[in-house]
Amino acid sequence: MILLAVLLAAAAPGDFLPPAAMPDTTCERHGGAEKAACLAVNRQLTGRFAEAAQQFEAGAGLFKPGDPVIDRMLAAAGNMWIAAGQPGKAALALDKALAGTGLLAEQRGEALLDRARAAEAQGDLKTARAKVTAAAQTISGDAFLWYFSAALAIRENDPAMAKSAIARALALEPNDPTVLFEAGHVFHFAGDEVKARDYWTRAAAADPKGKSGDAARRALAMMEVPLTVTDQVAREPAAEERRP
Repeated sequence: MILLAVLLAAAAPGDFLPPAAMPDTTCERHGGAEKAACLAVNRQLTGRFAEAAQQFEAGAGLFKPGDPVIDRMLAAAGNMWIAAGQPGKAALALDKALAGTGLLAEQRGEALLDRARAAEAQGDLKTARAKVTAAAQTISGDAFLWYFSAALAIRENDPAMAKSAIARALALEPNDPTVLFEAGHVFHFAGDEVKARDYWTRAAAADPKGKSGDAARRALAMMEVPLTVTDQVAREPAAEERRP
């Protein structure tokens, strides 16, 4: 089961991924859950997230009930369902994973954050906030947790919460262009255009050719005309910036 442990680590949110998918023939050398996990990572690396989720779920079904690996594979499946834009399926997989005892410490925190993301995508802001609060007990050092919390607070129409959360994210990642962009979003929402302009300017400078920098430059351009902030949460960074 050494290969399975490596593949599950590779599929975990925020962890290093191999630079390219392995040939499926490599996966065929293994059997059972290891083959499923290998195929899942291959599908993930080629952007076939729904297929990756299905492989992780299939692999989880090959273990005896109570095996802690089941929960880790289901959590990986939930993460892939989010990447595939299917939050309902993500919620089901993550709820099963969190109901078990196989997710420990940061693993559980990351799964709770993914469950919050799934709930937000379904418009269930109450559940999303509850899961963020629970996740903070183990992954408070994760800047993305606070980034997401700030974006969620905008949807909750809570400027104080949004500013508090983005401050935590900035303390952890003061030069991250995605966090800087969201800081601009938060302060524009809170009515502080001076700080919004400052953070968007910093985001544009920090990411001159990337997505966050482009978004910041568009936001700055729009500040010269009336700009209405909607309740749409700023989505997570692109897969190559943060997680799949």
